[in-house]
Amino acid sequence: MTFARSLAALFVAASLAAVGGASAQTYPSRPVTLIVPYPPGGATDAISRIIQDSMSRSLGQQLVIENIGGAGGMIAATKAARAAPDGHTILIHQVALAAGMSLYKNLAFEAERDFIPIGLINTAASTWAARPDLPPNTMAELVRWMKEPGRSAKVAHPGVGSFGHLAGVLVAQELGATVTQVPYRGAGPALNDLLASQVDLSSQSAVQAGPLIKTGRLKAYAIIGRTRFRGLPDLPTMGELGYKKLDLDFWHMLLAPAGTPRPVIDRLNAALRFALADARVKTTFAEGGMDPFPPGEETPEAAAALLKREIKLWGEVIRANNIAPQ
Repeated sequence: MTFARSLAALFVAASLAAVGGASAQTYPSRPVTLIVPYPPGGATDAISRIIQDSMSRSLGQQLVIENIGGAGGMIAATKAARAAPDGHTILIHQVALAAGMSLYKNLAFEAERDFIPIGLINTAASTWAARPDLPPNTMAELVRWMKEPGRSAKVAHPGVGSFGHLAGVLVAQELGATVTQVPYRGAGPALNDLLASQVDLSSQSAVQAGPLIKTGRLKAYAIIGRTRFRGLPDLPTMGELGYKKLDLDFWHMLLAPAGTPRPVIDRLNAALRFALADARVKTTFAEGGMDPFPPGEETPEAAAALLKREIKLWGEVIRANNIAPQ
């Protein structure tokens, strides 16, 4: 009886391996849908379209973009998590996915349980920027100004749970300063009020803020990111100034529904690497102030490790500051 059960178990395992191998050999058998969790025109949508053609060539099937906005990217993630785990529906997401695990209650999915990361795409730096007439000229002066008795600097952000919001909250937390968070419906309106001196500070995209800083229309005190921004080479990172926890990256990664066979994940990872090695993609990223991840971080395992770290980091920030969606 024991022998028969063992033989049956081996047969099942062999059958599953054969099915997995067959699916990998024939994959993809039709166009692959890439779900983008925001409307067209934003950064995540733009990155999807930058890598679309190269990934399509590598896969031998068209990568079709489907934009699904709402709930800070959680509606799209829910749909992707429920898709068939065959590699024909995948998801691009960013920091908001990690934050969403603590920000939103009663989600229909859990990121680490219901997704398999395919690979990391890129990072983009932000600046800790200020209205042009803010008195401090250095980070040390800014910290003293922010911590003056009775001071509560107005910090603009593009919406609750966004990277700009959470980064601003963590900056204030690490500096030990009291601030007033001022939400806007997007990065554009927040930047406009910063330029008009209606608010004091904001975490702003380095690419967008760079020309404004160079012409004096904005002030900047540091880069929020692991490395300096090429467009503002003299601006130090927060880590260089002693705030290592503020070496934060705005990242993007590709994910597939849990249960997707590993050979299919590897095929998708190879297609992503092919796109990231494309000269056109590399040039477009460089011109947009985006960096690929360092060598050795191209694997699904590296993406999974980053997602785990980010869920922990932003969960702690959200809970410590009692942040809730509006």
